[in-house]
Order: sequence, then C-alpha cells, then structure tokens
Amino acid sequence: MLSFRHAWKSSRGARLLARWKSTAASTTPKTAIVMMNMGGPSKPSDTKSFLSRLFNDNDIIEMGGGTFQKLMANFIVKMRTPKVEKQYEQIGGSPIRKWTESQGEALEKELDRISPESAPHKAYTCFRYAHPLTEEALTQMKADGVKRAIAFSQFPHWSCTTTGSSMNELWRQVKNLGMEQDVKWSLIDRWPLHTKFLDAVIDRMESKLAEFDPNTKDKVVLLFSAHSVPMKVVEKGDVYVNEVSATCKAIMDRWEAKGHSNRHVLAWQSKVGFMPWMVPSTDSAIKALGKKGTKNVLAVPIAFTTDHIETLFEIGIEYAEEAEEAGITNFKYTEVTNSK
Repeated sequence: MLSFRHAWKSSRGARLLARWKSTAASTTPKTAIVMMNMGGPSKPSDTKSFLSRLFNDNDIIEMGGGTFQKLMANFIVKMRTPKVEKQYEQIGGSPIRKWTESQGEALEKELDRISPESAPHKAYTCFRYAHPLTEEALTQMKADGVKRAIAFSQFPHWSCTTTGSSMNELWRQVKNLGMEQDVKWSLIDRWPLHTKFLDAVIDRMESKLAEFDPNTKDKVVLLFSAHSVPMKVVEKGDVYVNEVSATCKAIMDRWEAKGHSNRHVLAWQSKVGFMPWMVPSTDSAIKALGKKGTKNVLAVPIAFTTDHIETLFEIGIEYAEEAEEAGITNFKYTEVTNSK
C-alpha cells in the first residue's frame, strides 16, 4: 500500500513538473524586442532625476565626463529643474512610457501573427534617462530567460547623441550584468525612409490639414520640426541631419504625388545652452513666416514616435503662442504616431 501511494505521488509529481516545464517554456519569450528611447518623467516630481541622467551623459552633452561633467551637470540641473518641472506639470507628465508600452503590446501581437517561428515575442521598454532604465530592462530579460533579442531604436534617424548613446549604455549594462554570452542580439538602428513610417506621418498631416478652411488648404505652410543637434556633432560627420532631410524630402514627394502643393520648411527645435546648434531654429522659422505674412501653418514633428514634452509643450504651447505673436492666425500641429 505504501509503495502504491508513493508511486502515485511520484507519478502525480512528475505530471505536475512536466506541466510546469511546459508552461514555463511557452511563456518564456523566444524573441525580445528592446524598445530603446530617451524616456521622460511620468510624474513632474521625477524631473530632477531625469535631467541629472541626461546632463551626465557625455554622449549627448559633451563636457569631458568625469568630475567636471558631474559638477556642471549638478549646476545645470539645479538651475533648470524648477522651469522644466512646471512644463511637465502643464502636460500632466510625459506620456512616453504609456505610448511605448502600448506600441510594444501591439508589436508583440503583430509579430506573433506574422512570424510564429520566432514567437512568443515580448517587448521591453528600455529608457536611457527614465524608468525603466536599461539595467532594469535587461534584468527583467535575464529573469525571463531571454536568449534572442532585437535592439530596436525608437529614433527613426541615427545620431550618436540618441541611438548611439542608447547603444553604448545597452552594451555597458550587458557587461555589468554578465550577459555577454546569454543573448544573441540583432539591431534596428534607424528607419528614416521606411514606407509605413512615411505613410503614418502623411496620414496625420492629411487629417490635421482637413481642419483648415478648404479655401486656404493650399496656402498652409508645412513646418517640419526635428530635435536639433549641436553643430560640432554635425561637423564630426553625424548623419542625423542628412537622414531627417531625407525623410522630409520623401514625405514631400509622396505629398505632392497626392496632388498637394503646399510650401514646406524644415527647422530644428529644443536647443540647450550657448553653443551653436543646427539652424534654422523652429522659433526663428515661425517668426520669419509671420514677417512674410503667412497666416496658416501646420507644424509636423518629424523625428519623434511618441508625443512628449517637445511636441505637447514646446510645439503645442510655446510655438503656438509665438505663432500668434508673429501674426500667424491659424497654427496647428500634428500628433506623432503614438499607438495608432
């Protein structure tokens, strides 16, 4: 009797163990999609830590690294935090994490559908300056038993200050966590001319253009706005400006093929500090359009995949006010791709 009971328990235990192993195997991601971006403070109170990480990054703010960079970063963060925190309060905190996670969920479903051989897929939000940080994303991947991963830059255009910085941090943390041999990596580092990206921008342009008076649609000036970069970065051979320009040209080629005849301008926003940055700046372009008597402007954020402070506050509030002061009576802007 004891032997029968022992055999039954052993048999039942074996079945449970087999079931657990089967469940674990089915839920372990076969392919991880690491969605790399700068991130942003979801709560205004997170602004200081976000800015501290950003200004201590020598890839984006070149001050030599080390003690000097840390001292300068602390000074700059102390000066800028109150102002920037109020800006985040006005937009209710950065929505970048919400949109990135939403995009990741949609990406998982679509990849499972079109590529069952590499399924199940799991997206990991991986931010450079806000939670979840790179180390946190990798730690979760390690816990999940990930063996195959795609580092997917959420910046459509390559720059050493964005994708480059994210890639450097990814590799640093891979080494810190001893994961060099654990994961087989692939990389998507840019996609400035991907047709679905171009079409998504055009869809939003057409949707917002429909809000203008039908009699003035052809007179609406399209103001493409991208995050600026320091001129010393451009002079080193960074391809960001060229790739943004290529995106702009490709969009306008498709736009004109649809029968539109709007003029367009490419400008650069979000300069920080006193060093020379790429020109024309978006605010100077707005003022110049106002001086020419332009009344209708549609701003198109061209280098972003989620709405955040540069679109919602800088374009949606600051530039809208500057446009009104410049005599532009009808200033609108498109939302970016977000999760649609």
